[in-house]
Amino acid sequence: MVRRQYALHTEFAIDKLYTFHYYELAKSFYTHGENHDFWELVYVDKGELEIFVDGGQFLQKQGDIAFYAPNRFHVGKARSAVNLMIVSFESEAPFMSFFEYKAFRLEQEERSILAELLKEALEAFDTPIDTLLYPYLSKKKQSLFGCEHLIKNYLEILLIKLLRRCGPQNGAGGAPPLPVIPPENKKADLLEQIIYYMKSRLCSSLTIEQICLDCLIGKTQLKALFQKLTGLGVMQYFNDLKIEEAKVMIREERYNFTEIAERLGFSSIHYFSSCFKKTTNMTPTEYARNVRARMLFTNRTKN
Repeated sequence: MVRRQYALHTEFAIDKLYTFHYYELAKSFYTHGENHDFWELVYVDKGELEIFVDGGQFLQKQGDIAFYAPNRFHVGKARSAVNLMIVSFESEAPFMSFFEYKAFRLEQEERSILAELLKEALEAFDTPIDTLLYPYLSKKKQSLFGCEHLIKNYLEILLIKLLRRCGPQNGAGGAPPLPVIPPENKKADLLEQIIYYMKSRLCSSLTIEQICLDCLIGKTQLKALFQKLTGLGVMQYFNDLKIEEAKVMIREERYNFTEIAERLGFSSIHYFSSCFKKTTNMTPTEYARNVRARMLFTNRTKN
């Protein structure tokens, strides 16, 4: 008897990850605005997270998962001490459009899938996933058989489960859109433009007056925009951008602290060190020492 083959139909495949993190963060946590050309899911395991996207503003509570579509500007700000699981990945499947601007309250089975996903990620990756210092993933030399395969499978299963439960198939009503309070399209777009302007001028000593002049915005409106969408003052945000760039330059080890201070427009090495410690709770020297210690630990582990 001749047996006919049956080719299994798959809805999609996730074969590439960009980041995988599990953070325990303080109430003061916020993210600089960003967009990227891949999908990102954010699960709130504890606390509350306020999100500003180019489609509005919404609140994620404990047990909620939300999805950011590619090239969608977003800013995050904690309302309390918060634990976040963040996974970014590539997918061009047509049904992914269902997830855009939607949040889901996960059920027990779905939370269990996320727990298994996290367990396998901790086993698979050599890069610590609980730190902001190492954004890039790297594979462990020794890990359990098939852990990356399971990461792929668990992530795909989670998306399928959510679509089955909340999607329009089989009469499901669909997940509600993210609770927008209120629409902030124009404000988010404006903030993105101003942040881009700031990032292109990290070597200068910008003033609020100069920002207002170049970005065609009033001082009161500018201050209100940053306070509402980032929770920070304008110049504090600009200073934090400089410190983030300084951290990158320290890790690259191309310049000494004096050169970094000069390249980022600080009036002196002492002022740079003061601003750095105020933002990170470490001096530049302590930060560099911490980075080197982590690298040594990672190299010992690999060897």
